[in-house]
Amino acid sequence: MAFAYSAQAFPLLALLFSSMFAIGLANYDFNWGSRTWNKTNFPYTHPPNATHTSNRFIVGGSENWHYGFNYMDWAQNNTPFFVNDTLVFKYDPPYANGTGFPHTVYLFPNYWSFIKCDFKKAKRIADPSEGAGEGFEFVLKKMQTYYFACGEHKGIHCKTGNMKFAVMPLKHWRF
Repeated sequence: MAFAYSAQAFPLLALLFSSMFAIGLANYDFNWGSRTWNKTNFPYTHPPNATHTSNRFIVGGSENWHYGFNYMDWAQNNTPFFVNDTLVFKYDPPYANGTGFPHTVYLFPNYWSFIKCDFKKAKRIADPSEGAGEGFEFVLKKMQTYYFACGEHKGIHCKTGNMKFAVMPLKHWRF
């Protein structure tokens, strides 16, 4: 009885496997280990795309980096971001007499920390004085999600001031 079922299932499994294999080979950039299968220069990888230049984005546009601006909307309205693009955080430094509202830039390690504004494992990438003048520049070096926020006043700027956003830079593909 078991043999009868396996004899019937074998042609179906063989068809499924060969279809998946054919679709995988038909893919423009089929990765096979460290080599790339593409129709033009197998087994070599693509040379860098010489036509693309990286972009600079001032976070918040003319609003810069401050309490109360919706940076999630800003990020959504300025997509797409690409690998090697630069984000520029501009903000006023605190006054010399200790007044004013300082801002910082933190990078969260994961989505959960970002949603909760949990700074325990976040990395401070810019101090309150680094946003002055030309601002603090951060280059999106990898194709991964980056989670940014202001960590001042024990996370209040992140939690209630909307001073957080996420970006996922894309890689430029040559077609």
